[in-house]
Amino acid sequence: MRISIFGAGYVGSVSAACLADIGHSVTLVDVNPIKVGFINRGEAPIVEPGLAEMVAANVAAGRLRATSSPAEAVDESDVSLVCVGTPSTAQGDLDLTYVQRVCQQIGEALATKAKRGAAPHTVIMRSTMLPNSVRGTVVPELEQSSGLTAGRDFQVAIYPEFLRESTAIADFFDPVMSVFGVGDMDEATAAELLQSLNGGIESDQIIVDYETAEAVKYVCNAWHALKITFANEIGNICKAAGIDGHKVMDVMCQDTRLNISSAYLKPGFAFGGSCLPKDLRALRRKAQQVDVDTPLCDAVMQANDKQIHKAFNMIQNTGLRRVSMFGLTFKSGTDDLRESPLVELAERLLGKGYALKIFDSDLNTALLTGSNLDYVSSKLTHLSELLSTGMDDALEHGEAIIVGKKEAGLSDALSSVQQDKHIIDLVRLTPESHSNGRYSGICW
Repeated sequence: MRISIFGAGYVGSVSAACLADIGHSVTLVDVNPIKVGFINRGEAPIVEPGLAEMVAANVAAGRLRATSSPAEAVDESDVSLVCVGTPSTAQGDLDLTYVQRVCQQIGEALATKAKRGAAPHTVIMRSTMLPNSVRGTVVPELEQSSGLTAGRDFQVAIYPEFLRESTAIADFFDPVMSVFGVGDMDEATAAELLQSLNGGIESDQIIVDYETAEAVKYVCNAWHALKITFANEIGNICKAAGIDGHKVMDVMCQDTRLNISSAYLKPGFAFGGSCLPKDLRALRRKAQQVDVDTPLCDAVMQANDKQIHKAFNMIQNTGLRRVSMFGLTFKSGTDDLRESPLVELAERLLGKGYALKIFDSDLNTALLTGSNLDYVSSKLTHLSELLSTGMDDALEHGEAIIVGKKEAGLSDALSSVQQDKHIIDLVRLTPESHSNGRYSGICW
């Protein structure tokens, strides 16, 4: 495959050398003549272990060269990878100036290729961009500068990079996953293109839409930043308390069922129960006692409360006053009401005068005892009066239906409710559910 790569920075240089090493014919494009000179002399323009040797070998073999001419590079390639920087503005916004400029240059070159009947070109974005950048900026810029139509005259995709400085070459050849965002391209064509580009590199190929691919890159980086900050905050608390934070985190990471896993990483409602809120409060209090600030743990509690407030606002915004809530305990399969976010939501609704009915198949008020009973009694004084005798009774009562738990049979029952009822789903009953006129998911 003949590939042109725009941007001889970190991602572009590593990608160019690795793709050439696979066997592709690669032309690296950069406006900086110094970087172009480095490549053409067989020297790496950046510091990265193993890159200098790889550049030298592939330049010598004739598989890698550099130019300052976008038109020349596009004309002599089948696929263009855009790897230019997307820096922050002073306000923290994303600056797509370099992306726009390169797309304009590629578009003008595509127009020239089209006039002489060349095969359709493919433009693949590797630059890190916020959701809707491809659809809202890249595609319009390419179409305007070329006079062509994306999806018909040329293809556009986004292929986020997950390269870490100092281990980039190893990351390139041994990726955990390959995320490929496409527009009109069908999945089979996209998978074939990705396989051809990677030259047989083994990884999970994940074909998604543009926006999902764009978002995944940001979510991954935010998650990495969050993990570092969490480990540091725990380390600070442990040190102040005379504990080795490394030992604590090493043990924590042994749990691959809940800690290092996909567990809990499902957008939805707030957390609650007898453990998480209580233990997080105690940890924060311990930190105060040893004079350690815990901005991350503090923010967790604040964010959790905001999720409850968001659910309340969703109900309020419907303008409906008769509300039925499915679920009250903090999760399915238990009658534990302690610090359940659904109890908190119910309390707020009653405080604002909503006519509330609740159905929870896990709940039997006659069996509530001890701290469980004390907690719910302090929040919902007349709980028994709020409980519906059955699912049908609750569905009949509510103009707004709140799904707080995955009750058996609820999904089928909701499919037949009257069209004037509004469903607010806090758990995503089915993966196919998406917000529309009468259905609102809290995070989807």
